[in-house]
Amino acid sequence: MLEAPGTAQRRRRFLTEPLPESFYQRDTVEVARDLLGRVLYRSSPQGLTAGIIVETEAYLRDDPACHASRGKTRRNAPMFGPPGRAYVYFIYGNHFCFNVVTAPEGVGEAVLVRALEPVAGLELMQKRRGGIDNPLSLTSGPGKLCQALAITADFNYHPLTEPPLWIGPGQGEAPGPIVTDRRIGISRAEDRLLRFYLADNPYVSRRAKVEPRNY
Repeated sequence: MLEAPGTAQRRRRFLTEPLPESFYQRDTVEVARDLLGRVLYRSSPQGLTAGIIVETEAYLRDDPACHASRGKTRRNAPMFGPPGRAYVYFIYGNHFCFNVVTAPEGVGEAVLVRALEPVAGLELMQKRRGGIDNPLSLTSGPGKLCQALAITADFNYHPLTEPPLWIGPGQGEAPGPIVTDRRIGISRAEDRLLRFYLADNPYVSRRAKVEPRNY
């Protein structure tokens, strides 16, 4: 059986009921940080897959890198709410990115989920990822995690308060220090420190050269 390094030691009794909509109807940066340590679940006829959220990025309405910065369009309409919905888009012609809509309805902000620590359905994730051998590579990036959990644009607008795609409390707080860093793969507002990740987690997609930690 495929087992991610350290998973057995970190495995906990997670609370699986979905987080309420009110969790997302807050400041986007706060939500981006508070999502660390929560668990993303995806149920399907093939089985349940799940992972601890270990890396996120915030995208704000006054942020040139945000899809909604120039107003509402057909493509970015899910970003304008209601909060707690999924915003999924196709990028680079080959993979999907999964975002959580935040802030009050009509604002146009979201949090990109960049990486997960897989905790359930690892063999199914491996199959979806083409038989990849290294468990650290299963969900260590936005495209990877969408492929591993079978998240597609069909989930646009999906309320993350109900199956088959939802976020549970986990243990209710980030397990350890958080690093704040620049976002990845953008060409605007590159200097804004809006990426957050668990400092000691091996599933993070990319680490900062210097890790300023905070709790």
